[in-house]
Amino acid sequence: MLDPTYSGYVKDGVYILATILFIYALHEMSNPATARKGVLWAGAGMFLAVLVTAIFSGASPDAFVPGINISQGQLEENLGLMAIAIAIGGGLAYLWAIRVKMTDMPQMVAIYNGMGGGAAAGIAALALIARTDTVGYLGLAVVGGLIGSVSFAGSLIAFLKLQGWMRQKPITFPGQQAINIIVLLAAIVFGAVTLLNDSGHVGAIGTSVAIPFVGINTALLLFFVLGLGYGFMMAIPIGGADMPVVISLFNAFTGMAVALDGFATSNYAMIVAGMLVGSAGSLLTLLMAKAMNRSISNVLFSAFGATEETGVEMKGSMKPIEAADVAALLAYAGKVIIAPGYGMAVAQAQHKVKEMMDVLEKKDVVVKFAIHPVAGRMPGHMNVLLAEAGVPYDHLYDRDEINQEFASADVAMVIGANDVVNPAARRQGSPLFGMPILDVDAAKNVIVLKRGQGKGFAGVENDLFYKDNTRMLYGDAQETVAKLVQELKKL
Repeated sequence: MLDPTYSGYVKDGVYILATILFIYALHEMSNPATARKGVLWAGAGMFLAVLVTAIFSGASPDAFVPGINISQGQLEENLGLMAIAIAIGGGLAYLWAIRVKMTDMPQMVAIYNGMGGGAAAGIAALALIARTDTVGYLGLAVVGGLIGSVSFAGSLIAFLKLQGWMRQKPITFPGQQAINIIVLLAAIVFGAVTLLNDSGHVGAIGTSVAIPFVGINTALLLFFVLGLGYGFMMAIPIGGADMPVVISLFNAFTGMAVALDGFATSNYAMIVAGMLVGSAGSLLTLLMAKAMNRSISNVLFSAFGATEETGVEMKGSMKPIEAADVAALLAYAGKVIIAPGYGMAVAQAQHKVKEMMDVLEKKDVVVKFAIHPVAGRMPGHMNVLLAEAGVPYDHLYDRDEINQEFASADVAMVIGANDVVNPAARRQGSPLFGMPILDVDAAKNVIVLKRGQGKGFAGVENDLFYKDNTRMLYGDAQETVAKLVQELKKL
């Protein structure tokens, strides 16, 4: 084992290096072209932080979690257990990461974020069991434990919904919000009991408050159970249409929980990493909510999409078109704007879309992609899919950049998108009213690739499908785009 006299200096030095790597990685991840390099730098920083924490947990009982006095032999045994845990967790994560499909990336992000929240809750529990710090720092552990528990449970529900193992529509019942508040308040009460009930412990907190019939272990258990329960109940009324915002929000929760645990355990790397994740996740959550023109409270508590819009009579009819006719329309167009959505991801059609883009560009057709901020199941979902297929970044435009160009486009092609292109957002009384959308209906011709005539996640009939300039090309997106490519090559 290393000399405890120098262990703190070495550990803090490595933490500073890890912090620098985290900040540099975040800077690189702000640009799609350098994002992959940023992820690698962040991974390197995290590896160093985990490694030095594991090594110096055996150098001094104070180097890992203060207050847990164990023998040198036990410390060495714990190092072996940590190595086994790291090997198992890292191995499983690696296997899942290389096998997961790009279309399944949102649920992988959700469950990995949940694991971070669960780890933060576990660290908070350990700090509360040790109970050697001041009431202020232990209070931070209580808050971190609550937020981490909520993030873990909520992210698990998000994973189940995205994976299709749970109903994707909002799940609601009478008195739901009142029950949620009661559960949250009960969790806070038992957190306070855990913090103040010092019976059976030497007075590190400085005061002893004995709570009748509730020991510290019982209070701690109930605190985490209720925290998990609130996370579950908070997430079940949120539907698929709001999932990009929710994933960002739980990501921010995990970051905040980690930062609070860092303060509680005097771990500088956790403080900085948690603050970076928390602030980035919070900013992204606000941007996603703004993109939908809704408040965070509306996203969390309105159960958006729980009921479908009724009583609206659509004018006109859906007009089908054949692939050969669409190919001719595309081949002789000057500008084509493609608006992808979750349907493209489900059909895994991004590679065929890239192939279609290449064929059109050889015919001197200008091809651009219109990316709505909440298209797909997580922020940047469409960008990731198209980049993975080889679509150049300079072909991707966000809503504010591209909306003014639809009027000059010969063809706007919607592939698997629904709510984000629905002109009902301009109709007073519609559940989508006020949501900024892609103005695809302004194009000279609109082609919608869709499996059938179903509604979007919001349960709102799409006015676009009934427009005079819209034609419906039915079928699986991958197979349909493949037919378009074949027809284009004939022209």
